[in-house]
Amino acid sequence: MSYQQKEKIRLMRGEGFSYARIAAELGILENTVKSFCRRNNLGGVSTGIAKQCDGALCRQCKASLTHTVGAKQKRFCSSRCRLAWWNTHPEALRRKAIYAFICAHCGATFESYGNKDRKYCSRACYGKSKAVPRE
Repeated sequence: MSYQQKEKIRLMRGEGFSYARIAAELGILENTVKSFCRRNNLGGVSTGIAKQCDGALCRQCKASLTHTVGAKQKRFCSSRCRLAWWNTHPEALRRKAIYAFICAHCGATFESYGNKDRKYCSRACYGKSKAVPRE
């Protein structure tokens, strides 16, 4: 591969072109382009052009966010901020799979998230229901 082709690949990947499009444009194999991009850190999601967005701030720490063109818009600057925000705002969760039950052992009413087949309100009630009475 010539120096001009390498520079063209760098330029086109920076603009967000796919491996197939670059290979077709330069008349080389797509796998050659992929290999070159991997060796030179030009592959993956991070190839899009990052831009600073006016007014886009992290929900947790209010730091300014940098978005990648063509990717989903960020709401948090890091995983630490994302987890901290969701832990302090449980009311913002849109839980759709909440089921109401009556415990088969103690008769107490309880709710379960994501499991529509529960029978007992706790492991203690489950254990007590399975215990064999002594004679």
